[in-house]
Amino acid sequence: MLIENLLIFVDFPTWKLFSLLLISFFVGLLGGFVGLALGTIRLPFLLLFGIPPATAAGTNIIISASSSLSGMIRHFRDGRIDFKIALMMGVPSVFAAFVGGLFSHRLNSDLLILFIGGFVAWQGVEFILMSKNKSNQKNSIPNSNYTHKNMIRNLSEAGIGLGIGLLGGLVGLILGSIRLPALIRLLKVEPRIAAGTNTIIGFCMGFVGGLGHSIHGGIEYEIVLMMGLAAILGSYQGARLTGKVNLNLLLAFMGGVLSITGIVMFLRGVINLY
Repeated sequence: MLIENLLIFVDFPTWKLFSLLLISFFVGLLGGFVGLALGTIRLPFLLLFGIPPATAAGTNIIISASSSLSGMIRHFRDGRIDFKIALMMGVPSVFAAFVGGLFSHRLNSDLLILFIGGFVAWQGVEFILMSKNKSNQKNSIPNSNYTHKNMIRNLSEAGIGLGIGLLGGLVGLILGSIRLPALIRLLKVEPRIAAGTNTIIGFCMGFVGGLGHSIHGGIEYEIVLMMGLAAILGSYQGARLTGKVNLNLLLAFMGGVLSITGIVMFLRGVINLY
Protein backbone atom coordinates (compact mmCIF):
# COMPACT_ATOMS: atom_id res chain seq x y z
CA MET A 1 0.00 0.00 0.00
CA LEU A 2 2.81 2.42 0.88
CA ILE A 3 4.60 1.75 -2.41
CA GLU A 4 1.35 2.21 -4.37
CA ASN A 5 0.69 5.54 -2.67
CA LEU A 6 4.20 6.71 -3.36
CA LEU A 7 3.97 5.65 -7.00
CA ILE A 8 0.79 7.68 -7.41
CA PHE A 9 2.19 10.65 -5.50
CA VAL A 10 5.42 10.99 -7.47
CA ASP A 11 3.61 10.15 -10.75
CA PHE A 12 6.38 7.74 -11.73
CA PRO A 13 5.91 4.64 -13.91
CA THR A 14 6.56 1.50 -11.88
CA TRP A 15 9.43 0.31 -14.09
CA LYS A 16 11.25 3.63 -13.70
CA LEU A 17 10.93 3.61 -9.93
CA PHE A 18 12.14 0.05 -9.52
CA SER A 19 14.98 0.74 -11.96
CA LEU A 20 16.05 3.64 -9.75
CA LEU A 21 15.79 1.40 -6.68
CA LEU A 22 18.12 -1.19 -8.21
CA ILE A 23 20.53 1.49 -9.42
CA SER A 24 20.55 3.13 -6.00
CA PHE A 25 21.21 -0.19 -4.25
CA PHE A 26 24.14 -1.18 -6.45
CA VAL A 27 25.64 2.32 -6.48
CA GLY A 28 25.36 2.29 -2.67
CA LEU A 29 26.94 -1.18 -2.54
CA LEU A 30 29.92 -0.07 -4.60
CA GLY A 31 30.15 3.27 -2.80
CA GLY A 32 30.13 1.69 0.65
CA PHE A 33 32.88 -0.69 -0.44
CA VAL A 34 35.29 2.01 -1.61
CA GLY A 35 34.20 4.81 0.74
CA LEU A 36 32.46 7.09 -1.77
CA ALA A 37 28.89 8.41 -1.98
CA LEU A 38 29.01 8.19 -5.82
CA GLY A 39 26.32 10.83 -6.30
CA THR A 40 28.05 11.71 -9.57
CA ILE A 41 27.05 8.30 -10.94
CA ARG A 42 23.52 8.37 -9.48
CA LEU A 43 22.64 11.88 -10.71
CA PRO A 44 22.63 11.11 -14.49
CA PHE A 45 20.03 8.36 -13.94
CA LEU A 46 17.74 10.76 -12.08
CA LEU A 47 18.02 13.21 -14.97
CA LEU A 48 17.58 10.44 -17.53
CA PHE A 49 14.27 9.45 -15.92
CA GLY A 50 12.88 12.95 -16.27
CA ILE A 51 13.48 14.56 -12.87
CA PRO A 52 14.16 18.32 -13.28
CA PRO A 53 17.88 19.18 -12.80
CA ALA A 54 17.46 21.38 -9.71
CA THR A 55 15.23 18.81 -8.01
CA ALA A 56 17.51 15.95 -9.07
CA ALA A 57 20.52 17.69 -7.53
CA GLY A 58 18.82 18.25 -4.17
CA THR A 59 17.33 14.76 -4.12
CA ASN A 60 20.66 13.20 -5.05
CA ILE A 61 22.65 14.94 -2.33
CA ILE A 62 20.23 13.75 0.37
CA ILE A 63 20.48 10.19 -0.95
CA SER A 64 24.29 10.55 -0.95
CA ALA A 65 24.21 11.68 2.68
CA SER A 66 21.99 8.71 3.61
CA SER A 67 24.31 6.31 1.83
CA SER A 68 27.37 7.83 3.51
CA LEU A 69 25.72 7.58 6.94
CA SER A 70 24.99 3.88 6.49
CA GLY A 71 28.51 3.10 5.28
CA MET A 72 29.94 5.24 8.06
CA ILE A 73 28.11 3.23 10.72
CA ARG A 74 29.53 -0.03 9.40
CA HIS A 75 33.05 1.39 9.05
CA PHE A 76 32.79 2.73 12.60
CA ARG A 77 31.78 -0.69 13.93
CA ASP A 78 34.80 -2.22 12.20
CA GLY A 79 37.20 0.47 13.46
CA ARG A 80 37.97 2.02 10.08
CA ILE A 81 37.41 5.71 10.88
CA ASP A 82 40.14 8.12 11.98
CA PHE A 83 38.09 10.72 13.83
CA LYS A 84 41.02 13.09 14.20
CA ILE A 85 41.48 13.30 10.45
CA ALA A 86 37.70 13.48 9.98
CA LEU A 87 37.56 16.47 12.32
CA MET A 88 40.59 18.26 10.87
CA MET A 89 39.39 17.83 7.28
CA GLY A 90 35.64 17.80 7.84
CA VAL A 91 35.13 21.11 9.64
CA PRO A 92 37.06 23.18 7.05
CA SER A 93 35.37 21.22 4.25
CA VAL A 94 31.86 22.03 5.45
CA PHE A 95 32.69 25.69 6.06
CA ALA A 96 34.42 26.09 2.70
CA ALA A 97 31.61 24.27 0.87
CA PHE A 98 29.17 26.86 2.23
CA VAL A 99 31.41 29.71 1.07
CA GLY A 100 31.91 28.06 -2.31
CA GLY A 101 28.16 27.74 -2.71
CA LEU A 102 27.74 31.47 -2.14
CA PHE A 103 30.09 32.30 -5.00
CA SER A 104 29.22 29.43 -7.33
CA HIS A 105 27.21 31.69 -9.64
CA ARG A 106 30.32 33.72 -10.48
CA LEU A 107 32.23 31.06 -12.42
CA ASN A 108 31.69 28.50 -15.11
CA SER A 109 31.18 25.37 -13.00
CA ASP A 110 30.91 23.13 -16.08
CA LEU A 111 34.46 23.94 -17.13
CA LEU A 112 35.61 23.25 -13.58
CA ILE A 113 33.77 19.90 -13.52
CA LEU A 114 35.46 18.98 -16.80
CA PHE A 115 38.92 19.50 -15.31
CA ILE A 116 37.95 17.79 -12.05
CA GLY A 117 36.69 14.80 -14.03
CA GLY A 118 39.98 14.52 -15.88
CA PHE A 119 41.92 14.66 -12.62
CA VAL A 120 39.73 12.03 -10.92
CA ALA A 121 40.01 9.68 -13.91
CA TRP A 122 43.79 10.07 -13.83
CA GLN A 123 43.85 9.28 -10.12
CA GLY A 124 41.79 6.17 -10.86
CA VAL A 125 44.44 4.94 -13.28
CA GLU A 126 47.09 5.66 -10.65
CA PHE A 127 45.20 3.54 -8.12
CA ILE A 128 44.94 0.67 -10.57
CA LEU A 129 48.70 0.84 -11.11
CA MET A 130 49.20 0.92 -7.33
CA SER A 131 47.13 -2.25 -7.00
CA LYS A 132 49.65 -4.11 -9.13
CA ASN A 133 52.48 -3.26 -6.73
CA LYS A 134 53.67 -6.60 -5.35
CA SER A 135 55.15 -4.92 -2.27
CA ASN A 136 51.73 -4.00 -0.88
CA GLN A 137 51.05 -6.12 2.18
CA LYS A 138 47.79 -7.95 2.75
CA ASN A 139 46.59 -5.71 5.54
CA SER A 140 48.48 -2.48 5.07
CA ILE A 141 50.09 -0.19 2.57
CA PRO A 142 53.72 0.83 3.00
CA ASN A 143 54.05 4.11 4.84
CA SER A 144 56.30 6.44 2.90
CA ASN A 145 58.50 8.89 4.76
CA TYR A 146 55.67 11.10 5.94
CA THR A 147 57.43 12.14 9.13
CA HIS A 148 56.49 15.81 9.46
CA LYS A 149 55.56 17.13 12.88
CA ASN A 150 51.97 16.76 14.00
CA MET A 151 51.28 20.46 13.58
CA ILE A 152 52.36 20.37 9.94
CA ARG A 153 50.23 17.29 9.33
CA ASN A 154 47.21 18.91 10.99
CA LEU A 155 47.62 21.98 8.80
CA SER A 156 47.91 19.73 5.75
CA GLU A 157 44.68 17.93 6.63
CA ALA A 158 42.86 21.22 7.25
CA GLY A 159 44.23 22.76 4.06
CA ILE A 160 43.21 19.79 1.93
CA GLY A 161 39.74 19.79 3.52
CA LEU A 162 39.39 23.54 2.94
CA GLY A 163 40.41 23.32 -0.71
CA ILE A 164 38.22 20.33 -1.56
CA GLY A 165 35.27 21.80 0.34
CA LEU A 166 35.54 25.11 -1.51
CA LEU A 167 35.76 23.31 -4.83
CA GLY A 168 32.79 21.12 -3.92
CA GLY A 169 30.71 24.13 -2.96
CA LEU A 170 31.51 25.84 -6.26
CA VAL A 171 30.40 22.87 -8.37
CA GLY A 172 27.70 21.49 -6.05
CA LEU A 173 29.33 18.13 -5.31
CA ILE A 174 30.63 16.36 -2.19
CA LEU A 175 33.83 15.44 -4.11
CA GLY A 176 34.75 12.39 -2.07
CA SER A 177 36.35 11.23 -5.32
CA ILE A 178 39.06 13.84 -4.78
CA ARG A 179 39.23 13.50 -1.00
CA LEU A 180 39.87 9.75 -1.11
CA PRO A 181 43.00 9.99 -3.31
CA ALA A 182 44.21 12.89 -1.15
CA LEU A 183 43.88 10.80 1.99
CA ILE A 184 45.78 7.88 0.46
CA ARG A 185 48.34 9.59 -1.77
CA LEU A 186 49.11 12.79 0.15
CA LEU A 187 48.42 11.91 3.79
CA LYS A 188 49.47 8.24 3.42
CA VAL A 189 46.36 6.94 5.18
CA GLU A 190 45.82 3.18 4.90
CA PRO A 191 43.18 2.68 2.16
CA ARG A 192 40.62 0.94 4.38
CA ILE A 193 40.88 3.72 6.99
CA ALA A 194 40.69 6.30 4.20
CA ALA A 195 37.48 4.71 2.91
CA GLY A 196 35.85 4.81 6.34
CA THR A 197 37.05 8.32 7.16
CA ASN A 198 35.87 9.62 3.80
CA THR A 199 32.32 8.47 4.49
CA ILE A 200 31.92 10.54 7.64
CA ILE A 201 33.17 13.71 5.91
CA GLY A 202 30.92 12.94 2.94
CA PHE A 203 27.93 12.56 5.25
CA CYS A 204 28.55 15.93 6.92
CA MET A 205 28.92 17.73 3.60
CA GLY A 206 25.90 15.98 2.12
CA PHE A 207 23.77 16.78 5.17
CA VAL A 208 24.65 20.48 5.09
CA GLY A 209 24.20 20.62 1.32
CA GLY A 210 20.84 18.90 1.63
CA LEU A 211 19.67 21.48 4.14
CA GLY A 212 20.54 24.20 1.65
CA HIS A 213 18.50 22.53 -1.09
CA SER A 214 15.56 21.88 1.24
CA ILE A 215 15.21 25.61 1.94
CA HIS A 216 14.40 26.17 -1.74
CA GLY A 217 12.15 23.12 -1.94
CA GLY A 218 14.45 21.34 -4.38
CA ILE A 219 13.97 17.82 -3.02
CA GLU A 220 11.59 15.04 -4.03
CA TYR A 221 11.16 13.43 -0.61
CA GLU A 222 9.23 10.40 -1.81
CA ILE A 223 12.07 9.44 -4.15
CA VAL A 224 14.56 10.18 -1.38
CA LEU A 225 12.69 7.78 0.89
CA MET A 226 12.71 4.88 -1.56
CA MET A 227 16.11 5.40 -3.20
CA GLY A 228 17.63 6.38 0.13
CA LEU A 229 16.57 3.11 1.75
CA ALA A 230 18.03 1.15 -1.17
CA ALA A 231 21.27 3.16 -0.95
CA ILE A 232 21.47 2.62 2.81
CA LEU A 233 21.12 -1.15 2.46
CA GLY A 234 23.64 -1.28 -0.37
CA SER A 235 26.18 0.97 1.34
CA TYR A 236 26.06 -0.99 4.59
CA GLN A 237 26.65 -4.28 2.77
CA GLY A 238 29.42 -2.72 0.70
CA ALA A 239 31.18 -1.40 3.80
CA ARG A 240 31.16 -4.94 5.25
CA LEU A 241 33.27 -6.07 2.32
CA THR A 242 35.92 -3.38 2.77
CA GLY A 243 37.75 -5.20 5.54
CA LYS A 244 37.44 -8.64 3.96
CA VAL A 245 39.26 -8.21 0.66
CA ASN A 246 42.92 -8.13 -0.23
CA LEU A 247 44.36 -4.60 -0.20
CA ASN A 248 45.41 -4.74 -3.85
CA LEU A 249 41.90 -5.76 -4.86
CA LEU A 250 40.46 -2.85 -2.85
CA LEU A 251 42.85 -0.43 -4.56
CA ALA A 252 41.91 -1.85 -7.96
CA PHE A 253 38.21 -1.35 -7.22
CA MET A 254 38.89 2.17 -5.97
CA GLY A 255 40.81 2.89 -9.15
CA GLY A 256 38.05 1.51 -11.36
CA VAL A 257 35.33 3.47 -9.56
CA LEU A 258 37.38 6.68 -9.63
CA SER A 259 38.06 6.24 -13.35
CA ILE A 260 34.36 5.75 -14.14
CA THR A 261 33.39 8.67 -11.90
CA GLY A 262 35.99 10.90 -13.52
CA ILE A 263 34.84 10.00 -17.03
CA VAL A 264 31.19 10.69 -16.11
CA MET A 265 32.16 14.09 -14.68
CA PHE A 266 34.33 14.90 -17.69
CA LEU A 267 31.56 14.04 -20.14
CA ARG A 268 29.03 15.99 -18.09
CA GLY A 269 31.28 19.05 -18.32
CA VAL A 270 31.76 18.62 -22.08
CA ILE A 271 28.03 18.14 -22.76
CA ASN A 272 27.02 21.14 -20.66
CA LEU A 273 29.65 23.34 -22.29
CA TYR A 274 28.65 22.46 -25.83
